[in-house]
Amino acid sequence: MGAVKKDLHVAIIGAGMGGLAAALALAKQGFTHIEVYEHASNLGFVGAGIQLAPNMARILDRLGCWSPIEAEATDIKETKIFQGDTEVELAHIALPHIRETYGYAHMVGHRSNLAGSIYESCKAKKASISFFFATAASEIVSFGPKPSFTATPRKGGAPYTVTADVILAADGIKSVVRPQIMRELGVDADVEDTGQAAYRIMLKREDMAHDPELIALLDADRVTRWIGQRKHIIAYPVANKNVYNLSTAHPDTSFAAAPSATYTTKGSKSSMLDMYADFCPRVLKMLNLVPDGEVCEWKLRVHQPLPTWVHGSVALVGDACHPTLPHLNQGAAQAIEDAAVLSVVLAKCPSASAEDINKSLRVYEAVRKERATVLVGLAAASGKALHLGEGEAKKERDRQFAALKDKKGGSVPDKWADADVQKMIYGHDCMKVAEDEFYDIFKSF
Repeated sequence: MGAVKKDLHVAIIGAGMGGLAAALALAKQGFTHIEVYEHASNLGFVGAGIQLAPNMARILDRLGCWSPIEAEATDIKETKIFQGDTEVELAHIALPHIRETYGYAHMVGHRSNLAGSIYESCKAKKASISFFFATAASEIVSFGPKPSFTATPRKGGAPYTVTADVILAADGIKSVVRPQIMRELGVDADVEDTGQAAYRIMLKREDMAHDPELIALLDADRVTRWIGQRKHIIAYPVANKNVYNLSTAHPDTSFAAAPSATYTTKGSKSSMLDMYADFCPRVLKMLNLVPDGEVCEWKLRVHQPLPTWVHGSVALVGDACHPTLPHLNQGAAQAIEDAAVLSVVLAKCPSASAEDINKSLRVYEAVRKERATVLVGLAAASGKALHLGEGEAKKERDRQFAALKDKKGGSVPDKWADADVQKMIYGHDCMKVAEDEFYDIFKSF
């Protein structure tokens, strides 16, 4: 196994959260020939907030990059859920037990700080990890025994073939590898519209400082939701409480005339204000602070569960195989769990043969696929519960919220705050599961 760690050549397509974490995790396991190919010319992560759940923090701590992320993050002590139009408080759930129970707090931070810290840790292992930015991966030439793909420099230069022992496709919801694997298997796995879109908004402290009602939000250790029919806003402080992050989910109206390949568009501030015109004055004050011309809208897209994540010596990672709606705040965490498990199974791979590599990748799928599929479903269900309109279902949801005020969890319609869901998500140690179960699963193939 020592020889495998030193000699396996692993090519990673995509430098998102999953790709970066996979490179770092593999290097920590002792692999010395890791290449990361990224279409963009640099990381270029947009300035947006991200939730840093204990299951993510546990992995990043083991990888040695958690401290700088934690230093800038906000330790969330509570969550409040308001009716969007009246701002009547539906639920108040205290969260200090999270750290006590799971060893790490539920924190929130800046996406660029998360990605940047993982990337800096990767660069510190430059003897093992090489980055190829502005290089587009396209056709998978071979899935094995020596998998290969075509790489094309974006700034000129002839396409060339990259051949490795393992290819990890962490190339996101717009993955170029996923459809090729599905075609090989005769399966239709097209990306689907959810009918939802999202604004991501970052308000600076100086923009909110004039208003005591707004600055109180920024200074609180709290995640706040405002929910309404078919839409909601979730908000929290990031960047040492110098920035207030708001993420929305609402009916997709801006992409009707856009090509199907378009996932983002320059949004209209007036359209954003119209979408949330029935929300409370405090929300509208914040939306009005967004500068004209700085409204960006994301299309939320998914695909049906895949029959497999692995073909030959090629495996899918993160959103390439399990895109998750943001209502459970687990998208990045699940990609990082994928990366961690891949590092374990490849380190335990008995030999560098294509057969053993394929079996090891199938262990990865066996450890990860059911869990990821369950969380994708929970995220979708949570979104539906948050977006109920008037009727008996909404009344029952609000009764459940009311029963939880000032309690430490319980069954919550917002599954992110549900104690049983938290136990399932936060209490799970994917690396330990992979370590403990590898040989039994491997032998079953």
